[in-house]
Amino acid sequence: MVPHFRTLGIAAATCATLAVGSAVAQAQGAVQGQGEVNVYTDRQPFLIDPLLEAFTAETGTKVNVVYAKSGIEERLKAEGRNSPADVVMTVDVGRLVNMKDEGLTQAVSSDTLTANIPAEFRGSEGHWFGQTFRARPLAVHKERVDASKLTSYLDLANPEWKGRICIRPGDNDYNLGLIASVIAHEGEAKAKEWLQGVKANLARKPQGNDRAQAKAVFEGECDIAIINTYYVGAMMDNPEQRPWAEAVKLVFPDQDSHGAHINVSGAVVTKHAPNRAEAVKLLEFLTSNKAQEMYAKGNTEYPVKPGVERAELVKSWGEPKFDAASLEAVAKHKSAALRLVNEVAFNDGP
Repeated sequence: MVPHFRTLGIAAATCATLAVGSAVAQAQGAVQGQGEVNVYTDRQPFLIDPLLEAFTAETGTKVNVVYAKSGIEERLKAEGRNSPADVVMTVDVGRLVNMKDEGLTQAVSSDTLTANIPAEFRGSEGHWFGQTFRARPLAVHKERVDASKLTSYLDLANPEWKGRICIRPGDNDYNLGLIASVIAHEGEAKAKEWLQGVKANLARKPQGNDRAQAKAVFEGECDIAIINTYYVGAMMDNPEQRPWAEAVKLVFPDQDSHGAHINVSGAVVTKHAPNRAEAVKLLEFLTSNKAQEMYAKGNTEYPVKPGVERAELVKSWGEPKFDAASLEAVAKHKSAALRLVNEVAFNDGP
C-alpha cells in the first residue's frame, strides 16, 4: 500500500505520495508534539481536507493525515502498539464493525457524541461513530422505466428487467452492505435466490463505480442502476457527468415496509491512540453543526445529527423512509453476503 500523507494546519509543502515506511516515520515524529492528532482514512482528500482544516482553525490542534485507498486494517495490525494512528475515518459500517471485532479500536464515552449522534448511527459499545449516512436507491431512466413497478429491491429479480440492470461488482463494500441488508430481512436462502435473479437480469458484467452505472443508463446500455445518493450530487457538479445524473430518477425502494437501505461513513479511535484526548475532540467536532453542514453541502450526504440542514439537492428527493434495522446487526451478515456473491458467481455477469 502506498499512502498519500498530508499534514494540515502548518505551512508546509504537501508530499503527493510516499512509501509506507516514510509516511509512518513522519506520523510517528508528529506524535511527539503537543496538540496534534493523526488520522488514517480511505476517504477522498477533497472532502476530508476542508473538515480537518476547520477543526485546526477552531481548536488549534494540528492534524496529520495518511490517505490510503485500502489496507488500513492490515496496516494497524502490522504497526501494533507502535502505530501513530489516533483516528480512522472510513466508509461502510462493515469496516467500522470489523475494526472493532479485530481489536483495533477502543471504546469512547462522550456526552457530546451521545447527544449529537442517534443510537442507530453509533456502535452499541462505543467503538465506532457515524458521521454521515447515505442511501443506496435505484437510479432509473426517467423515460424508459415505469418506476411504479420497482417498489422493492426484491423487484430487481423479476424477469421483466432481464438485460436492463447495471451494477458495480458484487464484492464492493456498498453492494455487500445492500446484500447483507437483504439477508437480514429475508434470510440467506431468499437472498441467494434474489441475487441469482439480479444476476440473470444484468445488461453486462458488473464493472466500474457508481458513476459508471449512471453513465451506462444515460448511454442506453441499461435502464436501471444502483448507486449511492451522494454520487448524484457529485455528477451534478461535473459538467461532463451532469447529463448522466439528469437522465435518471432516484427510486427509494421498500417504502411500504422496512425502508430504503442506508450505510454510514464513520470514525473510530484506535486501540493504541497516542493522542486519545485530541482524537475524541476531533470526533466530537465532526458531529458539530459546523462540520455536519460542511458534510451535507460538500458531498450531498445526509447528516447524522438531527436538525442539520440538508443540501438543496437532497431536499429535492423528499423525505423517504430509511431502513431502521440496526446497522451493526446488518454488518454481521457481510461475510455471508460475500459468500453468496461468490457462490452465484455474480461478478461473472449474466
